[in-house]
Amino acid sequence: MLNIFDIKANQDTVKLEEIGHEIRRARLARGLTQAQLASAAKLTRTTLNQFENGVIKDLGIRKVEALLDQLGLVLLVEQPLQPSRPDFLRLASTAASVSFRTALTERELLHALLTGKVPADRRPHLRALLEESPRALLTGLTQQVRRWMKPGKLERNLNRIAATVGLSESASNRWTSD
Repeated sequence: MLNIFDIKANQDTVKLEEIGHEIRRARLARGLTQAQLASAAKLTRTTLNQFENGVIKDLGIRKVEALLDQLGLVLLVEQPLQPSRPDFLRLASTAASVSFRTALTERELLHALLTGKVPADRRPHLRALLEESPRALLTGLTQQVRRWMKPGKLERNLNRIAATVGLSESASNRWTSD
């Protein structure tokens, strides 16, 4: 069976007239006349003609299903996919580890951001992250982590991390959100 809405994947809704156009396309692809399809679906040819041409603004679901059944099509109702947000914590830990033999884990990065404490063996990772990563990544990271903290705490921890890894205050301003 075919899903008549595969071509409509980027739209939120499908109008009845679009279903009519798809039924027409499927009917023609199968070499059926309007009279043949209408008879098989127990509709009048006039009703089918008006439906295919988008003139009918209201047609019962049973009549639509009868047409779809005759053409081997199905009507699917699905929940729209929620656009996923980037996982900035994962992206940042990956970016911080590019130049190093050992990786900075998401857990280590999150611990540093939540506490403001940086293990000595991870200072180079955090310095590279804060100096070299795009501002959008760092802003997204701070917005993601800020949801888990009291107001102002993340900024204090970021300033502490910047001082620990040897960043100047002007450099630390680059990765705080506006």
